[in-house]
Amino acid sequence: MNLLLRILITSSLVMILSYVMKGVHVDEFTTALTVAIVLGLLNFFVKPILLLFTFPLTILTLGLFYFVVNAIIILLCDYFVDGFDVNGFWNALLFSIVLSLSQSLVYKLTEDKK
Repeated sequence: MNLLLRILITSSLVMILSYVMKGVHVDEFTTALTVAIVLGLLNFFVKPILLLFTFPLTILTLGLFYFVVNAIIILLCDYFVDGFDVNGFWNALLFSIVLSLSQSLVYKLTEDKK
């Protein structure tokens, strides 16, 4: 259930950000659901490989290159999902930063307090 809630939250945030940001376009909510699922899969399978290969660069930039890796993941998602368009690297970078921050905030607000 927690996974389904996270997918719904991420897809809702993707839709909201597509309305707010000029360089990001999502056709419909089902596309946003697909984006959330593909982002999760890319973060699970591709991101660790990218982080492994870019580890020296990440250390050299004191962790700032991690933002570039996130933007690459967004651009890969743009490539794989029809109906999801990101206009360029800088829009992908800004989209990834805002999406990560908003996800952290919403997940923190909706977490179960035991």
